Amino acid sequence: MNNVHHLHSLAALTWQEAADLLKQRPVGILPIGAIEAHGPDLPLGTDVIIATAIAERAAALLTEEGLPVLVLPPLPYGASFIATCFPGTSPAEPDAFRAYLTSVLLNLLPQGYRCICICNAHREPAHAEAVWASARAAAAATGVPAVFPDVRDSRWASVLGDEFRSRPRHAGRAETSIMLAAQPGAVLHDGMAHLPEVPIDLPARLRKGARTLSEAGGTLGYFGDPARANAAEGERLLASLAGIVRAAVLEALAGHREPVRGSRRSV
Repeated sequence: MNNVHHLHSLAALTWQEAADLLKQRPVGILPIGAIEAHGPDLPLGTDVIIATAIAERAAALLTEEGLPVLVLPPLPYGASFIATCFPGTSPAEPDAFRAYLTSVLLNLLPQGYRCICICNAHREPAHAEAVWASARAAAAATGVPAVFPDVRDSRWASVLGDEFRSRPRHAGRAETSIMLAAQPGAVLHDGMAHLPEVPIDLPARLRKGARTLSEAGGTLGYFGDPARANAAEGERLLASLAGIVRAAVLEALAGHREPVRGSRRSV
């Protein structure tokens, strides 16, 4: 990180400090997650932790490009209904979530941001569609880019591992690895090591009519193989995810049109 530009968290600034930084037309990075079950070894706030970790790493990359950056406070509640079979999962209705996110963006974008990029770590279809709708509505209303690099899109998923590219696993090896890199103290390591693999294609089960993780076969709230997770893989995934955010922001600032959503994953 160079000596001129530094990472800043909006929530940690005074309004005078925010005013000074907004005069520089920063890139804003907005983490979004959900409060939902992630197996017996990961906390309910896993998506929020992951989204924030991606945002911070992406901010560092954009700072290296010479851009002023503000990491915005995360939005913790999302449309997370497929995990409501487990206590603690706390969803918002998709329409209410979309309206709230749209309002947040409409009030953020005109403050001086040159672009806001959404770091979303919750891939439930209704949630992601609400993010898409909010970003497009706010950008159209303000004329300021609101970027959402959706990792379900084949373009972005192609740089990630198998869990993103072919059959995403909820709370499996990929998410657990990221948590081991981002916040290892939040992972119940002993419990993780003894979890058997759940080799079920969650999106396929949902397409066939399963309404919850439990109905899809994830009776403990996870899919895949979290016992094989490791911090090194998590660091690699975080670096790739941060690189996706960097690329999406630089494209938006260069005036490139947002790519048409093509081949997408359902979760």
